[in-house]
Amino acid sequence: MSNQREQFRSRLGFILAAAGSAVGIGNLVGFPVNAAKSGGAAFLLIYAAFVVVICLPVMMAEMALGRKTQRNPLGAYQAVAGKGSLWRFGGWLALITPFMIAVFYQVLTVWLLGYFIGAVSGNLEAMAAPGYFGEFINANGVFIYLVILTMVVGIILNSGVQNGIERLAKILMPSLFVMLIVLTIFVLTLPNALVGVKYYLVPDFSKINLEVVNLALSQAFFSLSLGMGILITYGSYVSSKESVAGGAKMVAAVDTSVAFFAGLLILPAIFVFNPDTDTAELSSSSVSLVFSFLPKIFLSLQALVGYVGASLFASAFFLLVFFAALTSQVSILQVPISAFQDELKFSRFKSVLALGLCAGLLVIASTVSFGMSSFFTEFVSYAGQTKSFFDVIIDIFYETILPLNGFIICLFVVYKWRRSDFNDEMSIGDEAFDKSLTKKYVNLALGTFVPAILLFVFVSTVLLKFFGVSVI
Repeated sequence: MSNQREQFRSRLGFILAAAGSAVGIGNLVGFPVNAAKSGGAAFLLIYAAFVVVICLPVMMAEMALGRKTQRNPLGAYQAVAGKGSLWRFGGWLALITPFMIAVFYQVLTVWLLGYFIGAVSGNLEAMAAPGYFGEFINANGVFIYLVILTMVVGIILNSGVQNGIERLAKILMPSLFVMLIVLTIFVLTLPNALVGVKYYLVPDFSKINLEVVNLALSQAFFSLSLGMGILITYGSYVSSKESVAGGAKMVAAVDTSVAFFAGLLILPAIFVFNPDTDTAELSSSSVSLVFSFLPKIFLSLQALVGYVGASLFASAFFLLVFFAALTSQVSILQVPISAFQDELKFSRFKSVLALGLCAGLLVIASTVSFGMSSFFTEFVSYAGQTKSFFDVIIDIFYETILPLNGFIICLFVVYKWRRSDFNDEMSIGDEAFDKSLTKKYVNLALGTFVPAILLFVFVSTVLLKFFGVSVI
């Protein structure tokens, strides 16, 4: 079976595809906002340290396990531990998590598509008006965008790893990088841009506390798609000729670079287009910033380049974020599709169709969770807050389960798969790994402080999100 498994054509294709799964709304908006309200350059340094110290070992563990077993997350755990082992729980979590994350990510991507079309059609002034976002997400037209996006994603996924995912990544990821750099250069040439650069890059160590450190770790862990089963699945499509360690380092470098340049774009842009910006507004969630705050900023650009120019700038930005969201969505959905193919022996077309049917009702329930349906809008209450169905999915599967999945993969690789087998797999395609400092560090990290930190993050998140208890 492993000999027949589809593989990425090249190392570049794998890196771009894996980076596409990592680069998303969190990188392009969430990262610069978190950096702005958490000490600027100080936050960047902490974030970069966590990427190297904690995230890279987990990335290598996931990718190596996937390549060794040539399976999806559930199949990978079963191949090493056996079908009757309790370790299968980790495989199920790593399979269900991306499926549920894809549900809410589909909704966000639909909104981005709608806003891009709105900006292109010259509707920027209406988009910047108070209340537009609430009206947009509760209008029946959102279902038209949902159908269009579902068809696009389905076509890409049905095309396969090489002709679908890898080809998409090779087109969209370079396009995303070029657009990001061009927009950043343009913004940095405008008046008042240096105010935003200073706000973003000059460290304010007085803002650093345990909460900020925890935020930096969460941002690093989540932005690299760890704990979602994506890198296990993508690792299963990597050739034995490639270096797992080298690929992981490249993916981390690309992801971090995009986040860094997103900060250089968004923070200066905010101060350029609205010099009187109240920095308290930057503490808004990334979704709020994208759909409620940024259109106002883009509209203010008309004083410099006119309404058409402002609309073009807004169109370019929303297209940029849409590209990032689309590549992430395709990558996330490849995990359950791989499971349908491996475990149920479905064809790719049948797997895509089955996935669409399974996720369809959940996506619709999430879409109507903002006022269309009172049942899903006021779905449940915990920690003193009423939560919608959409909120519950984010709280459980995005903000809570990911560090738990990372904790489990660390223990599984070190204590069930064993370090020796892990090291043997890492040495395939990378003869220098066996005697490298990377090997010594990764082995130490996976068996000691990395799982301890991830367990702490998981427990503290559960207490805060569901019981309102802060341990910090």
